[in-house]
Amino acid sequence: MLSINGKSGSVRPEQAASWLGAGIAGLLAVTALTGCSRTPEPDSTGTEPRVSLVTTEQYLNSIRYIFGPGIELQLQFPPFERTDGLLANGAAIAGISSSQLEQFQSAGASVAAQVVDPIHRDFTIPCKPRSEDAPDDACASKFLSKVGRLLYRRALHDAELSAFVTSAGEGATSLKDFYAGLETALEAMLLSPEVLFIVEHSEPDPDAPGRQRLDAYSLASRLSYFLWDSGPDEDLLAAAESGELQTRKGRARIVEKMLESPRLQDGMRAFFDDMFEFDAFRTVTKDPTIYPNFTTVTAEAAREQTLRTVIHHLVEEKQDYRDLFTSRSTFMTPALAVLHQTPATPGWTPYTLPADGLRVGLATQISFLSLHAHPGRSSPTLRGMALREVLLCQHVPEPPADVDFSIVNNPDSHYPTQRDRVNAHAENASCAGCHKIMDPIGLALENFNGEGSIQLEENGTPIDTTGELDGVKYNDAAGLAQALRDNSNVPRCLVQRAYSYGVGGAPARTDRNLITYLNERFAADGYRLHDLLRMITLSDAFARIKPAESSAAGEQAPVSEEQVTATSDVAKSDVG
Repeated sequence: MLSINGKSGSVRPEQAASWLGAGIAGLLAVTALTGCSRTPEPDSTGTEPRVSLVTTEQYLNSIRYIFGPGIELQLQFPPFERTDGLLANGAAIAGISSSQLEQFQSAGASVAAQVVDPIHRDFTIPCKPRSEDAPDDACASKFLSKVGRLLYRRALHDAELSAFVTSAGEGATSLKDFYAGLETALEAMLLSPEVLFIVEHSEPDPDAPGRQRLDAYSLASRLSYFLWDSGPDEDLLAAAESGELQTRKGRARIVEKMLESPRLQDGMRAFFDDMFEFDAFRTVTKDPTIYPNFTTVTAEAAREQTLRTVIHHLVEEKQDYRDLFTSRSTFMTPALAVLHQTPATPGWTPYTLPADGLRVGLATQISFLSLHAHPGRSSPTLRGMALREVLLCQHVPEPPADVDFSIVNNPDSHYPTQRDRVNAHAENASCAGCHKIMDPIGLALENFNGEGSIQLEENGTPIDTTGELDGVKYNDAAGLAQALRDNSNVPRCLVQRAYSYGVGGAPARTDRNLITYLNERFAADGYRLHDLLRMITLSDAFARIKPAESSAAGEQAPVSEEQVTATSDVAKSDVG
């Protein structure tokens, strides 16, 4: 494994002029937010400082913001290991493999080449060189300092900027091309560990003697990657530089602005895509002889339908999170119309499910039904387990190693229906406990086959979809949807996942009071996502850091004394 040096890039932001922000109305709103907390926030020791590799979407979103949407990249960084229900938690690593490094180098080379090419340079580079055949340190410095600040998520140190400008000049001299030299320096910058990794740093908290907090630049990054799935923008970095971000009122005003930005949709798409485990769509397959209408296009459309539904309901309309599980409002596209047995419309269009139909809410969308099923048939167990783990945040233990699955996996056995087959689990004492909490709720979705289309009979027998969820009985999928909507663990699961996603790790045992507080406030505010995000990002716990025992006061412990990376070596060799 190749890792970065945790000591590199320590930030001590300078105090500058105050950041100009929103108007009087915004200030009044912030005053209300910060001055009228109904109950005090429980004390928290804070979170661990994060060292994490940027995700594919975070990289792409940052590149698009810095250089514009015209930069095209086809890349997919290797997936992380899902930890505590989130891939984002698995990103908290301090290393990359040689093959990953090759991907980063290829991506950096592609971005740098496009940024300086004749098609893009007038938009991406804010100055013209005196001569296109020779170095121009002034123009190179103007460009590299601007993009370096955004890529590094902080202002470049003088020595760093000087090295990149020198590299650009040497390249221009050698190649007799100013833009080729600039391309060389930019490619090296894109390969920097501080660009590819999110490295958080702490500092003493002047408002809480003996405590540590994220420094301003690290707080800006944590906010931006949580809410926007991208690095900080110019305004957020300016707030970090001025010190405004470290004030309670300043952070409240900035968070409010971020919550109202269109970029919040990018951040929440990334969060729910992770929470719903939609990365599995990259490998989902269906037997084409059984489900000829389910293709890779269908799978991608199913994923998109759910994300569009969630974003419209929670971000655009700011509605109650729980109502997602009983809403019949969604979106339709031709690839899904076939499975819904409804006329196709061009592109994505709003669509209301029939009021008397079997489909209602997220759990009956093609995404959930097809993802949690076998290639050739449905699976009450897989669907029930997903309901428990993904939507209720309840852990289902792995099955014993010696379990015989032949009965439940054989549709032609002497058990004629899925209900008969999964009820066979109850005959095995080692299986019965877990399957009692999975199978009954999964059976409520048996009116949908392995691809998510409607089925009413199995082997000539009407499908029985009755069951109960945590003591609430129902007759069908609509009843299950209502039971999910009313289950208190559904919003609690969202709170837990959102906090974990925002701080980069699962809540510690010491955070139980904080999570309880967030749950109570979330309920009191009507289960609105914006209110939850505001509470998390304005909490002391979000910005507070647990001091490492091995660290001196005011310093973050190094990731490892031995972590010297090939990323640094490549960047240095490219800089010259």
